[in-house]
Amino acid sequence: MAETKIITYEELKAHNSKESLYILIHQKVYDVAKFIDEHPGGDEVILAETGKDATEAFEDVGHSDEARSILKDLYVGDFEKDGVLKAKPAYDNSSTSHAVNSAVQQGSNLMYFVPLAMLGAYFAWRYYSSGSV
Repeated sequence: MAETKIITYEELKAHNSKESLYILIHQKVYDVAKFIDEHPGGDEVILAETGKDATEAFEDVGHSDEARSILKDLYVGDFEKDGVLKAKPAYDNSSTSHAVNSAVQQGSNLMYFVPLAMLGAYFAWRYYSSGSV
């Protein structure tokens, strides 16, 4: 049985053309150059993931078992264990926390503005419709 080839970060970055296109999914490197024209999502989707960990993008789309079996034929090797790229944690608390806080703040502002605007509009309507002007 042949030894598994280890792909470095430099090799991953160097293979970024349609002739030789490496992507990283689950710490395994695949050369998708032969498949890029057949990819149902178009070539730009794959090209956007070159040189970085494409695991999240691959899983977010929900690829079929057929797509996963195609990957087996495109396998080049494993990504180096101490490579520069690391998979993102499943839950990145810092960025999510900031986004949630921002959304809550925006929601809080609207919670006061919308009812006050409606109340102002109601009183304006009452004032002008009563003929007091």
